[in-house]
Amino acid sequence: MGKDTGFMEYAREVALRRPVAERVHDWFEIYRDLPEDKLRTQGARCMDCGVPFCNTGCPVNNLIPDWNDLVYHDRWKDALRRLHATNNFPEFTGRICPAPCEAACVLGITNPPVTIKQIEKNIIERGFAEGWIHPEPPAYATGKRVAVVGSGPAGLAASQQLRRAGHMVTLFEKADRIGGLLRYGIPNFKLEKHVLDRRLEQMQAEGVKFVTNAHVGHNVSVEDLKRDFDAILLTGGAEHPRDLNVPGRKLKGIHYAMEFLPQANKRNEGDTIPDAESILATGKRVIIIGGGDTGADCLGTCHRQGAKSVEQFEIMPEPPKERSPQTPWPLWPLQLRTEGAHEEGGKRNWSIATTRFEGDAQGNVTKLHAVRVGPAPKFEPIPGSEHVLDADLVLLAMGFMGPVRAGMIDQLGVNVDARGNVATDANYMSSVPGVFAAGDMRRGQSLVVWAISEGRKAAAAVDQYLSQNAAEQPLRQAVAIGK
Repeated sequence: MGKDTGFMEYAREVALRRPVAERVHDWFEIYRDLPEDKLRTQGARCMDCGVPFCNTGCPVNNLIPDWNDLVYHDRWKDALRRLHATNNFPEFTGRICPAPCEAACVLGITNPPVTIKQIEKNIIERGFAEGWIHPEPPAYATGKRVAVVGSGPAGLAASQQLRRAGHMVTLFEKADRIGGLLRYGIPNFKLEKHVLDRRLEQMQAEGVKFVTNAHVGHNVSVEDLKRDFDAILLTGGAEHPRDLNVPGRKLKGIHYAMEFLPQANKRNEGDTIPDAESILATGKRVIIIGGGDTGADCLGTCHRQGAKSVEQFEIMPEPPKERSPQTPWPLWPLQLRTEGAHEEGGKRNWSIATTRFEGDAQGNVTKLHAVRVGPAPKFEPIPGSEHVLDADLVLLAMGFMGPVRAGMIDQLGVNVDARGNVATDANYMSSVPGVFAAGDMRRGQSLVVWAISEGRKAAAAVDQYLSQNAAEQPLRQAVAIGK
């Protein structure tokens, strides 16, 4: 714990966001840092609560009270060791995780919870600044070869763990750069890409081999992977977007969020998007359909591209401003959340359903017809609430329906569950021996922190599988690849 009376003496304090007028004109991260003395004070608020629910509220089971106490006592290097014991990439989760650990904080029953996420981010940044983070190649090689398909957070975590266990790891990515949704799904104002690149440099120095423009099941043969590798781990994410089947859907100017967001990130990487393929919000009346994180990412991107106006629709009713009684502590609370993008402008609309689109003679979308609806699960239209909005660009951010099955999944012949995800046993193995799955491809659309957790656990399962028929016992490394 931190100071034994700290939670009674100190108030919660969080990092401030940069002024809206400044940040909407650039793509840099929006949060400022807390000074070190304030971070130590926040660490002091951590309670000796007996059962630290934050540990289990966190999908990677971070040792949160340990490193809060170490920060309070100015033992940053020791705090970094505790942090890395459970999380390969705290620089990602410390920026983009919604912090279920804070929702489960015992102090949060009666007071604002400990600023866990802010402390986590600053521990890892202190580690990089001080040079405490360096490549950790394995002490010996097993001679086993593992193919990891998909370089998002699950694939990266699994690859690093498997390589440190001594296996030869090749990570296949269909895009032109490594990183998956970290690279092309999350805007720079939430995660600047140099943060990703420095970790990839570490992994390459450890011996992980990256192969880009490698679309398994298309330009990379599934049979080649089965022949050349001792195990295959599928971590390709849930990339099948939920569509909106209403009249006018095929009009030009209506796009999935994951057609729009990657282009913005590519431009920030210095790439040029051909005019015929370009999707830009500049000067346009934009409507975003979907009120979640992806919709907020689209909103912030539209602000930075200079949209004329932006409205964001959500079919669900507006959540309460405080934790709903239906989601008591330590559950993840149902309540209204205001992201940085919402501060920057735009209009949020709740209980709205789109009924059809209207276009001009050239086939471009010009209007969206909508109606207000009642509560779930029926979402019955409210008579007399029909209305029409002008629209030049419509972005569909309504979530995902599992992995894309055409190609790799169908060719491997692995079973899928009722939701269309790759079905596995308790050891993350699919119905095909030696083929494993983890992350959103296995559990469905979820959080980055869940993907990291899944990648680590799948790596432990793959390591066990590769070792079970060998003469030696399962590998034990200084950096555990355990659960």
